[in-house]
Amino acid sequence: MTQTWTKWRWDGLGLSIAGLCLMHCLATTVLLALLASAGGALLDPAIHETGLFLAIIFGTLALGKGIWDHGFVMPAAIGALGIGMMAGALTLPHGGTEILWTILGVGVLALGHDLNHRASN
Repeated sequence: MTQTWTKWRWDGLGLSIAGLCLMHCLATTVLLALLASAGGALLDPAIHETGLFLAIIFGTLALGKGIWDHGFVMPAAIGALGIGMMAGALTLPHGGTEILWTILGVGVLALGHDLNHRASN
């Protein structure tokens, strides 16, 4: 039980943060549709930059530990692609395209964490 929890801890944390990011993106979209005045605070670039920074840190820890534990590079490569998509979205103007690429990147990163978890079992 302890060994399973230790292996799942970092990927679980990464998946949780990815889920929070996805909820943030969707909530921001809905709130902006309902309350245009809320856009200033929720679309602050610092929120997105901080989220990307956390995704890079936790992704590196969890996916890197996965390579160390099970030796498969593919989950980390998929996770890195997701992080790259999220980083690329930061270069786009705020709007539908940025939201789409961010959500896709979060999904790909979550897939990498899930594959990492499955490879550890």
